[in-house]
Amino acid sequence: MISKADLPNVRRLEAVGFRAWPAASVQYDGSWLIRLTAGHDSKRLNSVNPLDPSDYRDLEIRLEKATRRFAEFGRPLTVRQTPLTAPQLIAHMDANDWPVFSESIVMMADIPPNDTTEAIEHLPLRDVGRFVDARLQICGENGQDKAGLSDVIKAIKPECGLFLFEAPEHGPIAVSLAVHDNDLAGILQVAVAPDVRRQGVGASIVNASLRWARLRGARTAWLAVESGNEAAIALYRNFGFRDVYRYAYRRAGA
Repeated sequence: MISKADLPNVRRLEAVGFRAWPAASVQYDGSWLIRLTAGHDSKRLNSVNPLDPSDYRDLEIRLEKATRRFAEFGRPLTVRQTPLTAPQLIAHMDANDWPVFSESIVMMADIPPNDTTEAIEHLPLRDVGRFVDARLQICGENGQDKAGLSDVIKAIKPECGLFLFEAPEHGPIAVSLAVHDNDLAGILQVAVAPDVRRQGVGASIVNASLRWARLRGARTAWLAVESGNEAAIALYRNFGFRDVYRYAYRRAGA
């Protein structure tokens, strides 16, 4: 349970998260941030994000208005429930059969000082297309998603590092994206090829991302991981990441 004293930290992480993974269309309805992206079906890029627990006026009217807005993008209305969501909105979704269909944990960790005697073994890519191709190949995703994912990455305004590990006769084996935003660094899009998992590849690419962020002045790292991804959670805990809060996606009849 998040206390009121923790809410400023939640708000800060929400803000850097939005900057790290920018939606194509952003609108406000009161304190509800409505994010939509026609070119990419990421839930985070296509959701209503309430940002004030005290904002619950005209719930049904606003949800209906948001439903029409989402329909214009060919998307089902999706609410991203965080500790900033009004209890009255949560109760409304509970009462009207809006099940949780995905839950993630936001985690943070102090970035340890880099060993200045150690050479940087992995430098980030500058080629967004190559990074996206590798990400899609590793995850077995549709190549039709390339343009949408490329557009999202190109729209990131804070400095970001695209990391790609390759192996001879194998090709891409791991990717990660680090976003440096003042003293914070987000670690996103981490993926490891199935046939090289549990061999230290994930730890190596996360370490490379953290080293890069530290050199640019970041002191704290954050990330979001699906609550059911036990292997990834264990990996991040080994780096000192700790739970801060959880968020869930809810959709009528999901």
